[in-house]
Amino acid sequence: MKSVKVFAVLSVIVLVAVFGVFRWPQSGLAGDRVPGHYIVVFKDNVSDAEVAANEVAQKRGLSLSYTYGHALKGFAAQLNNDQLAAVKNDSRVAFVGEDRVVTAFVRGEKGPGGSGGIANPTQVLPTGVDRINAENKANKGAGVNVAVLDTGIDTSHPDLQANIAGGKSCLRGLNYKDGYGHGTHVAGIIAALDNSIGVVGIAPQAKLWAVRVLDNSGFGTWSSVICGVDFVTSKAPANGGPIKVVNMSLGGTGSSDGNCGDVNGDALHKAICRSVAAGVTYVVAAGNGSADLKDFVPAAYEEVIAASALVDSDGNSCGVGSATSYGADDMFASFSNFATRALDLARLIGAPGVSIRSTWKGGGYNTISGTSMAAPHVSGAAALYVATHPGATPASVRDALRSAGEPANVSFNNECVSGSSHIDPSGSHPEPILRADTL
Repeated sequence: MKSVKVFAVLSVIVLVAVFGVFRWPQSGLAGDRVPGHYIVVFKDNVSDAEVAANEVAQKRGLSLSYTYGHALKGFAAQLNNDQLAAVKNDSRVAFVGEDRVVTAFVRGEKGPGGSGGIANPTQVLPTGVDRINAENKANKGAGVNVAVLDTGIDTSHPDLQANIAGGKSCLRGLNYKDGYGHGTHVAGIIAALDNSIGVVGIAPQAKLWAVRVLDNSGFGTWSSVICGVDFVTSKAPANGGPIKVVNMSLGGTGSSDGNCGDVNGDALHKAICRSVAAGVTYVVAAGNGSADLKDFVPAAYEEVIAASALVDSDGNSCGVGSATSYGADDMFASFSNFATRALDLARLIGAPGVSIRSTWKGGGYNTISGTSMAAPHVSGAAALYVATHPGATPASVRDALRSAGEPANVSFNNECVSGSSHIDPSGSHPEPILRADTL
C-alpha cells in the first residue's frame, strides 16, 4: 500500500502543476472523487457547446479545464457550492456529474524497462501474439486506425514510429509523447512493426493515434479521458474520420446505469455511448481487482468490449508451460476481474495478460502484466477484423471476436492430444479466449 500512496502523490504533483485548479483526493486512488471538480453536460439542443461553456464561465467566474463538443456537449471546471447550484439551474444544462480518478490497469514491472543495452534487439515473437495465432497472417490490419487513450506513445520508437498517424494531449503543458511507458507498451502489442527488431504487434500495419489522458505516473481523471473520447469522436467514421478502434487500458471504480449515464449523471458513460454510436469500437481493460467488473468503469459500460487476462507462459495452448506468480499456464490470472451478469459476459473476451513483452518509452522494451495488456490484444484483433470488414459496426466486431474465440475446457481446433486448450477451475471465467486464426 505504501508504494501505491507514493505513486498517487507523484500524480498529485503532476496534475496540480498541469491544471492548477485540481485538488487530488486524500487517498489518490482510482475511483476517488476529485473534490470540487465537475463535468457539466449540456442538453442536445445547445448549438455551440464552446460558446455556451464560455458564457457560463464568464457569468459564474469559472476557469474551464476542458470544453467538449463531439462525444458530448459540455465542459469541466472547478466549482464551489454556489457556482455548482447556479450551473445546475441553468436551463441549458442536462446534468452535472462528479469527476473521478482513473489509473492504468497494470501490475508490477519487470526490469528497468530498457532493452538490456542492446540497440534494436533482434525481433522476437511475443508469447501473446503467438498464443492467439496472430503471427504469419496475410491480414496485418492495413488501413485501420487505432487510438490508444493512455499515457501517450513514444512516437520516435523504431518499432512504432512508422505507424504513428497523429495524436492529442489532454494534459495541458504536456505533449502526447509517453512520459511513463504504459501507453507505448499497449501500442506495441497492437501494432509494433514487423521489421526484424524488438517485437511484432497483432496488427503490424495498423495506424496508431497517441491520445494522452494519463500523466507520468499513469493517473488521470474522467474529465481528461472524456477529452480523449471527444477527440476520437471528432475523427470517428460518422464524422468522416479514420479512427475505428480505441484501446482504453485504464479505469476506476464505478457502475453503469444501463442508460448511457443519463440516470446517474455519468458523463464518461455518455461520451463513450455517443462515440460508439459514431462507429468506434471501444476495447477496455476489465480491471485488476479480482472482482466483478460491474463495479469498474469503463469496463461496466454495456457498449464496450471488456478484456480479462489469461496466463500464458509459452505462447501455446493446452497448459504445458511453466506456472507464474499469477497462476498456472492457460488459466486466468489471479488478479483479473470477471463478469457475473449475462449482459457483461456477452461482451467479455479473455486475452494474454501476464508477462507480456512489448515496446517501452525511450526506444526500449519491457515485460509487464495486467488486464492493461489483455485489452490491446483484443484491440489488435479488432483491427484485423475491421481490415477485412470495413463496414463492421462495434457490435458486429464484438460478436465476431467472441465467436472466433476459444471456449474453456475443450480441445480447440484439435490442438491438444488430450485435455483442454485452457481451463477455468474457478468457474468465474466462462468467456472465450481471443483467437486471430480466422480474422
